[in-house]
Amino acid sequence: MPGPKLICFDCDSTLSAIEGVDELARLRGPAVLGRVEQMTNDAMEGLVPLESVFGRRLEIIEPRAEDVAAVGQRYVETVEPTARETIAKLVTWGWTPVIVSGGFSQAIWPLADFLGVARVEAVGLKFTVDGNYGGYDASFPTTRSGGKPEVIAALRRELQPAITVMVGDGVSDLEAKPVVDRFIGFGRYVVRPRVKAEAASFILSLDQLLTLP
Repeated sequence: MPGPKLICFDCDSTLSAIEGVDELARLRGPAVLGRVEQMTNDAMEGLVPLESVFGRRLEIIEPRAEDVAAVGQRYVETVEPTARETIAKLVTWGWTPVIVSGGFSQAIWPLADFLGVARVEAVGLKFTVDGNYGGYDASFPTTRSGGKPEVIAALRRELQPAITVMVGDGVSDLEAKPVVDRFIGFGRYVVRPRVKAEAASFILSLDQLLTLP
């Protein structure tokens, strides 16, 4: 029996229109948002290593548990319009969807539940008993450059899939290209030239996954 077919989705600017960390920053006002947005974009464009901005953004924002819950709802409100139906169809075709993200698991789970995705590989945040920011899981691979291929390689060892696909918008997603059978770039919300140039396929709507050759 062949293994399952594994499809890994980025979350931010792929399954949802937003960047979760930027939405957390938005709650702290325009000055903080401006700083954090620039750091996020520089990392997604591959201009700086992800690890050089990951912890710093959180130190600037100091998100509370209630802030993270609010962003979880924003993910659902800004879901990619074809994502839910596309994922449901892929599951009927024998695909196992997994969200692989450099975002925060507590914020992503509401979206995963909405989409019917049973597994999320993302960064856990820590909070004090009164809900204040208490750090993050710095050991999780997606906090650093090269983290997504590390996660996907582990999924492949565990699940022994017959085929593995990655879908995402950023250079951190493109890094997974060597460990998947097909990397599909996504550009509904932002088109990153390097991702578009190096992807096996480039789509602007997730339902295009259903008609790719």
